[in-house]
Amino acid sequence: MQRFGTLSFGHYGPLGGGRQLSAGDSMLQAIDLAQGMDDLGVDGAYFRVHHFARQQSSPMPLLAAIAAKTERIEVGTGVIDMRYENPLYLAEEAASVDLISGGRLALGVSRGSPETVVRGYEAFGYTGSADPRGADIAREHFELFLRAIDGEGLAERDASSPFGTGASGLQRVEPHSPGLRSRVWWGAGNRDSAEWAGRIGVNLMSSTLLTSADGRPFDLLQAEQIDAFRAAWREAGHEGEPRVSVSRSIFPLMTAEDHLYFGGRQDGDQIGVIDGMRSTFGKTYAAEPDVLVEQLKEDAAIAAADTLMLTIPSQLGVEFNLRVVEAFATHVAPELGWRGTRV
Repeated sequence: MQRFGTLSFGHYGPLGGGRQLSAGDSMLQAIDLAQGMDDLGVDGAYFRVHHFARQQSSPMPLLAAIAAKTERIEVGTGVIDMRYENPLYLAEEAASVDLISGGRLALGVSRGSPETVVRGYEAFGYTGSADPRGADIAREHFELFLRAIDGEGLAERDASSPFGTGASGLQRVEPHSPGLRSRVWWGAGNRDSAEWAGRIGVNLMSSTLLTSADGRPFDLLQAEQIDAFRAAWREAGHEGEPRVSVSRSIFPLMTAEDHLYFGGRQDGDQIGVIDGMRSTFGKTYAAEPDVLVEQLKEDAAIAAADTLMLTIPSQLGVEFNLRVVEAFATHVAPELGWRGTRV
């Protein structure tokens, strides 16, 4: 494990006991937490994106705000639902955030997670999908997005425009951020999707679940997916080594409060049905740090990936989450090979 960061689902709403977490609270707390993690040397702050739900839905303003207030930490998404995106507008936004951050954007995208509404992307104007889950729209949008961030000319220049240079030919979208393509990730929940990402030459965010349930442990299924991705990358002839991330719920039990919230959460893999497919969900790790170290060393997918994302309970606030992250950074991560951005 070379890097670790946090993956926030960004939930907000009623918390019980008369407490309320608003959308503004969620975003401002995310900025505060990222600043604290940057000071600790944590590598990344990543955010889930969900539409028609009380979660983060428009991440670019948040990522830009974090980038402007931090120095080293990577800012990113895990993942943006490409069914909902205008590819060229997303290319402009992503380049802007990448430039503001000095090349610290890790843009995770995919077909997206199951929704709280029926075909919500159609309400955004993206219709005509032949796939009941809109995967064809997501792939088409992603392919155009990649062309845009690669700097391909996509619209004919108007030689008579008073705002142009008098030139003809095709114009790329602006701004353009060199190297952004190397910081794009595809979120994959199965082997086929991971192999496709390897063939087209983008990084891999392995999902919090896999649409496979053959009795083998989640970490072994995920490690097999990662191997298939890297093999597809090599066979396609891409240069360099792609990055790979996995996410886990991991809680070092340091205080009575930790035990109260998570002491009973040590469980095994879960099998469920999502989008009509039997799927395997990874287990939660919650134990004293020395026990966690030994458990995580046995997780085949963590060993295979270079980046580990800790899913955090955003409803518990900045102070609690920062303490969880600091405990992991101090007592667990160094034993797994992590050195941090401050080294």
